[in-house]
Amino acid sequence: MSAFRTLDSADLKGKRVLVRVDLNLPMDGGKVTDATRIERILPTLNEISQKGGKVVLLAHFGRPKNGPDEANSLRPVAAAVAQHLGKPVAFASDCIGPVAAEAVNALKDGEFLLLENTRFHKGEEKNDPAVIDALAALGDVYVNDAFSAAHRAHASTEGLAKKLPAYAGRTMQAEVEALSKALENPVRPVAAVVGGAKVSTKLELLGNLTKKVDFLIIGGGMANTFLAAQGKKVGKSLCEHDLLDTARDILKTAAENNCRIVLPVDAVVAQEFKAHAPSHVVGVDHVGDADMILDAGPKSVSEVEKVLAESKTLVWNGPFGAFELEPFDAATNAVAKFAARLTGEGKLLTVAGGGDTVAALNHAGVGEKFTYVSTAGGAFLEWLEGKVLPGVEAIRA
Repeated sequence: MSAFRTLDSADLKGKRVLVRVDLNLPMDGGKVTDATRIERILPTLNEISQKGGKVVLLAHFGRPKNGPDEANSLRPVAAAVAQHLGKPVAFASDCIGPVAAEAVNALKDGEFLLLENTRFHKGEEKNDPAVIDALAALGDVYVNDAFSAAHRAHASTEGLAKKLPAYAGRTMQAEVEALSKALENPVRPVAAVVGGAKVSTKLELLGNLTKKVDFLIIGGGMANTFLAAQGKKVGKSLCEHDLLDTARDILKTAAENNCRIVLPVDAVVAQEFKAHAPSHVVGVDHVGDADMILDAGPKSVSEVEKVLAESKTLVWNGPFGAFELEPFDAATNAVAKFAARLTGEGKLLTVAGGGDTVAALNHAGVGEKFTYVSTAGGAFLEWLEGKVLPGVEAIRA
């Protein structure tokens, strides 16, 4: 990819630094229940502070409909950020205007301030020039450390980057560099695991990957649609029968691009969708009318492991089966552990992302053992689909 500006080249001392972060965190009873996204931005915040910048955090929270509302306020998040930083974080009850300006002006070099939810202003999501100007008036430098919001052309993700000197934060830098290594200039052969429930939600992803990877491993419910497209019976399994022609087109495109599609050869089937339901393994040619395919079988896992052993780069999005229910987590767990072992041995670069994927890898106990695991959902998918991300484009050199 073309170069983008990082903190290495930023003059921050004494500057008001507007830092776009992702603090759209899971909350329960006013408490943050998963602080992963806070932990990821700490290196950027500490570096700006240590270099003498005044750290002004911009973030959205939830989907407020009609301006400010308490349920979508970032106020409780300020305390959580302070806890993880080990330093005070001030809070302003607006992100633009006099209240925000007064709070920014009160900051000393190295101090931290969180401004209220940017989405409390409708102009944020419309990339409104008036909101961009109001935000820009509060800062001298802009840093984007929210890759997960980079697929949105909003005032705080794209507009500001065109108004102020703009740089990538360390999380954004790590994410873009990891994804570039995986797909833009990868060490080959490249394998991709794409799982999940439906082909329809990942059509663009599958179409792009058939042109970019050497092996496309399809799992989860979407594999059933491809098996049905090949004339196999899938019983009562999740299957998009209206997309069989689309699946055949993807298989044809893959063949034309010398991309080998890897589908299950056996499956774990049950007649109920619940944990510990009675289950057994069958070949994919012998799925009964009352059967539901809930996981890939052991022969399928062996086939995938052979492919990964041949590969140098792996991109992973989506599980192989209903990993939330035992024993239908076996294939996902086995492949994840195998990929993690190859990563640890320096034989495979592994990049994974997407909500279910992160949960599945953590469930398998290997979330920390991949080369890079992205917490970005939509942005990660859009990158894999080959789309331009406005928030990334805006900080290119």
